[in-house]
Amino acid sequence: MFKKLQQFLADVNFEMNKVSWPNWEALKGSTYIVLSLSLILILFLFFVDLLLSKVLNFIL
Repeated sequence: MFKKLQQFLADVNFEMNKVSWPNWEALKGSTYIVLSLSLILILFLFFVDLLLSKVLNFIL
């Protein structure tokens, strides 16, 4: 059991060394894009929900 855990941790370490981590500027840029698109999606869904609720209230 201990040998398997040791091999697993060695494999994880080997794979983590192959990962290309983003630098600080790329990370900030990606974060701003995700937050902006999330805000746009929130606003879009809010207005669609508002419109549909008004239409349904009018019909019913």
